[in-house]
Amino acid sequence: MQIKVLVVDDSRFYRNRLCELLANDPDMLVIGTAENGQEAVDKVKDLKPDVVTMDIEMPILDGISAVREIMKIRPVPILMFSSLSAEGAQATLDALEAGAVDFMLKRLEDMAHSHKEFAHEIRSKIRAVARSSVRISRPVGAKYNPKLHSHGENEAGQPTSKPPLSEKVSTGNYKIIVIGASTGGPSAIQEIVTLLPKSFSIPVLIIQHMPAAFTGPFARRLNSMSQLDIKEAEDGDVIMNGKVFIAPGGKQTFVEEHAGRKVIRVRNSAENEQYKPCVDVSFQSISSVYGKSSLAIVLTGMGYDGRAGAAQLKKSGSSIWAQDEQSCVVYGMPHAVVEAGLVDRILPITEIARQLASGV
Repeated sequence: MQIKVLVVDDSRFYRNRLCELLANDPDMLVIGTAENGQEAVDKVKDLKPDVVTMDIEMPILDGISAVREIMKIRPVPILMFSSLSAEGAQATLDALEAGAVDFMLKRLEDMAHSHKEFAHEIRSKIRAVARSSVRISRPVGAKYNPKLHSHGENEAGQPTSKPPLSEKVSTGNYKIIVIGASTGGPSAIQEIVTLLPKSFSIPVLIIQHMPAAFTGPFARRLNSMSQLDIKEAEDGDVIMNGKVFIAPGGKQTFVEEHAGRKVIRVRNSAENEQYKPCVDVSFQSISSVYGKSSLAIVLTGMGYDGRAGAAQLKKSGSSIWAQDEQSCVVYGMPHAVVEAGLVDRILPITEIARQLASGV
């Protein structure tokens, strides 16, 4: 069955080029276009697309407001197109918080010249977004209500199912918590850090797949919402109790021990490293420095980044948790570690947050 796509952008050039790129894929069908957010809302109601590609800056109704309206009237997976700027990063984070599933950078040169890699990236993103579960966002601090979450199918097209909740566990023996995430990660991470109390004493390192321009604003946003001190990690940062570090985009973040202190190191990415930041790189360094006194958590995301690192962590005696399929936007990264037999616990995202908040 073809994926029905609604293309939304105020630029006729972008609309036409995106339609052309998708027309070359037999699995996709563009069923309509819109040049502003209000038109997008109306066409979602009329055309019932499987996926919406959404620009952010548009007249009449901007993309963020359009996402909010669509989530109210007919929730559908939405892929945002964002500019690589500080303003674009903030707006994209707003759109993800409003309910958009994922985003792509709006690159004029790639769109104009139809680079094969760019076309493949767009189609892959749309396929993944189409298979995703739409999670309706809720205000920070609001009580969790399962009825606000719409769950779809997993990557194999099978209905999702909810496992029983885990019994409460103590996390007091861990010296560090390291979290890896990709698609759907920003909302899941927000859910965790906003529930952690001021007394939370374990340092946390978070690796979220994001461009370099996005991780700083993401860290500042989380810091404004959380009782903990959250910052984008910098080379040489000393890991301290109760501090939360966000791995910077475009680089690799790992941990070393120096003069009896645990220190964050940040290096440039190698050409052959697909993910920047890469969960595997960080996980592997944690296994060497912390061993069994670490807890690794794999959250929602496409692909299998984190599996190799989790295997190394497991050998060193670390504990591994994975987000459950039903609460994931994309059950890729958690599924990879579950399928490899590396996971100690499989938990819904809200249960992960509650276990951490109450288990210390």
